Amino acid sequence: MAIQVNPNRMELLQLRRKQAVARRGHKLLKDKLEGLLRDFMRIVREYRELRASVDAELSGVFRGLILASASMPREAFLTALAFPKCRAALEVREKHLMNVRVPVFVFSIEGVLQSYAMQSTTYDLDLAMGSVRRVLERMVRLAEVEKTIELVAAEIEKTRRRVNALEYVLIPQQEEAIGSIESKLDELE
Repeated sequence: MAIQVNPNRMELLQLRRKQAVARRGHKLLKDKLEGLLRDFMRIVREYRELRASVDAELSGVFRGLILASASMPREAFLTALAFPKCRAALEVREKHLMNVRVPVFVFSIEGVLQSYAMQSTTYDLDLAMGSVRRVLERMVRLAEVEKTIELVAAEIEKTRRRVNALEYVLIPQQEEAIGSIESKLDELE
């Protein structure tokens, strides 16, 4: 679909200015897209490493809890886990990554997770509860990274659509209109 214009010098000058702005915008958007893709790949690598370590740590915690529940009386196990003397807090902040607002989670646990008497529990439970705090912190970091990936991927898609619209639609239409105006003006001369 060609741009409908009057073939005069004023239109030609306006179209040339618009095309210069479109080319500059295209270059800026293309640079933004490259930066987003670079950051996206870095975040995905971090996500993979974090996911593997969280999965390994969680399986260790669950293994310890299963061993503890198998080696302790059921009532003692449930009582040991029933009333932790701690409080978890999650604060959500945000930062900008290539003009994308991404969350930053600040997680803290106040108090002690192990609120039971050591003589009534097994070593497996003590080990599992000792690593729960670290696993929780890493799980919150994992959630932050997953949300960042989601937001950056959406911004990449939006920027890619804009770059393609400029590159394959608007700039070629402007070039075609400029060419037709120039040919009409040449005919008139």
